Amino acid sequence: MASFDTASKKQAETNPEDFVQLCFKFGLENITVLEVITPEQPTVEMHQADTLIKVVSEGTEALVHFEFQPVDSYDPEMSLRMAGYIIRAIELYRLPVYSNVLYLGPNAGRNDPGKFTQNLENHNISIEYQVFRLSEIDGQTILDLKLAGLVPFTPLMKHPADIDAEQWLRRCVQTADSIDVPNKPEYLGSLVILGNLVYDSQTILDIISEETMQHPPIVEYVAPQAHERGRQQGIQQGAQEVTREIILEVLISRLETEAVSTFGPALEAIDDLQRLKQLFQVAMQVETLEEFTQALNENSE
Repeated sequence: MASFDTASKKQAETNPEDFVQLCFKFGLENITVLEVITPEQPTVEMHQADTLIKVVSEGTEALVHFEFQPVDSYDPEMSLRMAGYIIRAIELYRLPVYSNVLYLGPNAGRNDPGKFTQNLENHNISIEYQVFRLSEIDGQTILDLKLAGLVPFTPLMKHPADIDAEQWLRRCVQTADSIDVPNKPEYLGSLVILGNLVYDSQTILDIISEETMQHPPIVEYVAPQAHERGRQQGIQQGAQEVTREIILEVLISRLETEAVSTFGPALEAIDDLQRLKQLFQVAMQVETLEEFTQALNENSE
């Protein structure tokens, strides 16, 4: 589950304002994000908490905490985990905490009560947190708002009743492609990883290739036949480049190491789109750099 966690954290750390808005259900104004707290050496007490965002509202500082959960948690149960995160954050940072768990999977979190309770005479404990289930969030609202941090999650959200799942996925990809972000392959790679909880990863990649290659760069002043040949060649080359970049981004998210950049030259040497798609499937499954290296070498034979 590390890849889902990494992809989720990446969006929260890059676009914390969007997650703060989600926490307050887009109804709180005059709140400013100060920083995303990422300790250089996470303590034993806090290393498992996914994202802590320091905010200020009307002169008062607070923390917004998000825990990303692909599936249900049973050992320990989520309410106990969240209680621990909340109390440790309050103790460590001495600030009030708005705590949230965001369930990614379509069936996850249905039985989460949103609170931890202990009922003992004179020793009652009650700690509450907010529960979000992506499958219950109106995805079209997020697309309309173009909230960059939340758009990669939209394939997992509730889609309009008048379109099917694949049409919805295409709409999500189209919106993601239209958003101006510093690293588009990384951004789309997060959508691939998160969307894979519901959709086949190859389907997502195919739609991304189709949508991002609608207008490849073409030399303007050529004969019509050459223009068409150039257009088709540009689409093919563009699809190859998108696939190479997403392979690297998927590997970074899944293996959590920048060492995957060493695969760049070998991927650049591959001009067969089908081979690149095969390697993409491998990237979605491998657990180590060595496994991908072996697959890459096999494809080069």
